[in-house]
Amino acid sequence: MLQQESPDDYVIATGEQHSVREFVEMAFNEIGITVRWEGKGVGEKGYNDHTGKVLLEVDKRYFRPTEVETLLGDPSKAAVKLGWRAKVGFNDLVAEMVREDIKDAERDILCKNGGYSIFRYHE
Repeated sequence: MLQQESPDDYVIATGEQHSVREFVEMAFNEIGITVRWEGKGVGEKGYNDHTGKVLLEVDKRYFRPTEVETLLGDPSKAAVKLGWRAKVGFNDLVAEMVREDIKDAERDILCKNGGYSIFRYHE
């Protein structure tokens, strides 16, 4: 992008669309957990299908003030002008994110067990 003659904006995206539900199911599948969904709308919850424990639920604090029904990145301009193409698919991206979160958790446990302070990165 920096090699272009004039600055411009580009969308870097796969052009694929996936739901939060797909992301959640795939992320939990990476660690061997199947999510069972119950309820509707803001009352919907995701449970560990094996243990029955609540894994996630809707939190209104994270709704956008003007929520949109669908979001989809169009990378065609980056493809045409930069020759850019996504190299990592959705499945691989989710797997990588889960692996990195596990590494962070393992590091935090090691530090905490060693008497060091850890930061809470997530709510």
